[in-house]
Amino acid sequence: MLELFHEQFVQNAFLAGTLIAIITGVLGYFVVLRAQAFSAESLTDIGFAGATGAVLVGISSLVGMLIFTLLAAFGMGALGKRIKGRDIEVGMILAFALGLGVLFLRIYSSSATETVGVLFGSILSVTPTDVILSLVLGIAVLISLAFIFRPLLFASIDPEVAEARGVPVQLISIVFMLLLAVTVAEAIQVVGILLVFALIIAPAASAQHLTRKPSSAISLSVIFALLFTWGGLILSLLGRFPVSFYIATLSTITYFISIGVSHLIVHPHGLEDIDYREEIELQE
Repeated sequence: MLELFHEQFVQNAFLAGTLIAIITGVLGYFVVLRAQAFSAESLTDIGFAGATGAVLVGISSLVGMLIFTLLAAFGMGALGKRIKGRDIEVGMILAFALGLGVLFLRIYSSSATETVGVLFGSILSVTPTDVILSLVLGIAVLISLAFIFRPLLFASIDPEVAEARGVPVQLISIVFMLLLAVTVAEAIQVVGILLVFALIIAPAASAQHLTRKPSSAISLSVIFALLFTWGGLILSLLGRFPVSFYIATLSTITYFISIGVSHLIVHPHGLEDIDYREEIELQE
């Protein structure tokens, strides 16, 4: 096992996985807080159409995913708080995007191998270029998020009050969805469409069951995402099952354990009793 860590492909996998886990852990907190899990799932599936379409026209799959997810994210962000009541519309766009992906795959059947990689990921075949790209995009996303962190938190907690106090709620919503789109497209390159959702939602949802403070929840979300990723990689190297299976399993088990701990120890009345007053006061 120790000898494996000297292999370049293992080092690349851990580096890329660590970067993706940090970014998805932070972004995921706001996705769960804003009740936009379905929108995040839609972006990952829309990325499938972008990837297959890119292969069809002979460009990078990352470019295709960025184009499709950014366009979809802009539309979702423009809906602002109204997106919570637009599940049918988002679902229809999602269905159309998946249909496009299947059509592109049918037209250009030789892309089937790459499509499997897009769906399930290929973290153990990550190249140094992928690691550098993940680092650059990740830093850009985190810096952008730092600039809008306080107004985003305020708008996520109480959008009506935030808008009344002059926070550009709709603009914040658009920027956040664009950052999520970049994160999704970046993460798909490493862990695949099916696994991105697990890393965005499960760590953040588990963390919010265990702590009431946003800063603590974000930190715990990142820790969970790192543990799931590292644990999945190690178990995959030791065992014979795919990394995605182990990460998804660890995420699911941890989430249900966090629910039990929340009801028994932390705050038995659920997430509704979270006190954000200190965070809101920072916006004044």
